[in-house]
Amino acid sequence: MNVTKTAAIVLRVVKYGDSGLVADMLTESHGRVSFMVRLSKSGKGKMRRQLFHPLSILEIDFDFRPKSQLQKLRDVRLLQPLHSLMSDPMKLPVAMFVGEFLSYATQGESDNPALFSFVTMSVEWFDGVERPSPNFHLVFMIRLSMFVGFFPNTEDDLEDGYFDLLNACFCSSRPLHSHYLEPFEASKISLLMRLTYPTMHLCAMSRKERNRCTEVILDYYRLHVPGFPQMRSTSVLRELFD
Repeated sequence: MNVTKTAAIVLRVVKYGDSGLVADMLTESHGRVSFMVRLSKSGKGKMRRQLFHPLSILEIDFDFRPKSQLQKLRDVRLLQPLHSLMSDPMKLPVAMFVGEFLSYATQGESDNPALFSFVTMSVEWFDGVERPSPNFHLVFMIRLSMFVGFFPNTEDDLEDGYFDLLNACFCSSRPLHSHYLEPFEASKISLLMRLTYPTMHLCAMSRKERNRCTEVILDYYRLHVPGFPQMRSTSVLRELFD
């Protein structure tokens, strides 16, 4: 039997029966994996419900069966405690959004150490920062596209150019299809692409502008990730920051 020990990040959890969960995780060793979890009846058991919050960083042991859609967990341990993500009222909705977003954006991903490292670093950074920037989820989503294969081409970033969402590039003339941004909105995306977590607070946007950027980036992912749906957690995020 092939037993795997790996770090994993919980993305989405769905209740299964009276005492079970189906947990979608991003693992360091195998990329995206779905697990059947039988919760412990005792609060001291291995499979405790509180371990499976979205974005929890775990170390897991499981029997890897390549032909099985649901893998079986043998053991689970908290690898990196998150001190504020599940309790801070400004961070929790963002964590729920990011977990749901990742569950769709990483569909079909096999082992990708750089992707896993980026997501882990981002979660730890957001958990540790005292005052979360309202731009975190925007920078996170754009940066993630580097690791899943469609980061926008910035070599032809034009000051008054259009942004072609379908071909992931800037251009001087309006594309012949409908999936593009006018120069004003293209400049916002260009700015976001240059930001990092330490500098993202320097980009001042109104709630309306930030919500529009969220909408544009999600549309961009829908064009490049088959089956990427409308997200449930977006509505809560829209009202979060001023």
